[in-house]
Amino acid sequence: MQLRLRAADRLLLEGTPQGLAAAAEAADLIDISHPRARAYRRSKAPIVLIALAGVVGLSAFGLMPIEGLALLAVTAILALRCIDAEEAWQSIDGGLLVFIFAMLAMGTGLERTGAAQLIVSAIMPWLEGTSPLLALTVIYGLAVALTEIVTNNAVAVVLTPIAVALASSLGLEARPFVVAVMFGASASFATPIGYQTNTMVYAAADYRFADFLKIGLPMNIIVGAATCAAIALFMPWEG
Repeated sequence: MQLRLRAADRLLLEGTPQGLAAAAEAADLIDISHPRARAYRRSKAPIVLIALAGVVGLSAFGLMPIEGLALLAVTAILALRCIDAEEAWQSIDGGLLVFIFAMLAMGTGLERTGAAQLIVSAIMPWLEGTSPLLALTVIYGLAVALTEIVTNNAVAVVLTPIAVALASSLGLEARPFVVAVMFGASASFATPIGYQTNTMVYAAADYRFADFLKIGLPMNIIVGAATCAAIALFMPWEG
């Protein structure tokens, strides 16, 4: 009788330790009688939590770039034996790294070739003569769309002068539009490359791209509606 094995099937095998080890290695099986993974080091958990809080807190106050802080935190975690170097290397997915680097390269290409500027410039003529709230919403939406694939600094540089010029052409105060760009450029929820913390979570938790879209798009809509409504209510349109 022939039987096709599927993932998560269990086999009861009998043999010598050497033979069972060779069979598990050759057939890509997991020997559950001798687990390979080490037990959780719960006594080291406070160190990891402190390292995470330090990375987020120090980067939030601008004391050091988040990339350098993350590198220091990983070094401390390895040095204090929270995890072994072998475990750390095994957690790295080469395909995932290639995907992230490719998406970052695409965002850099959009920024440096002027493609992002071209997209914005093509949309701006359609906004002249529209209502202030609609123009504000479109500016915010453009900032959100661009910041998902281009760095937030580049989005602010590209969109701010255009937002000021649009406000001037509509005879409105420029500050609400600049604030919309500021908030929109920081609302990168729908892709794993929109901001450094997105990428950190994406790599560490084995999320898929679609997971960010499922949660991030509703967040973008909710935050966008709240932001545009608050700007329209609390900031003056007239100079």
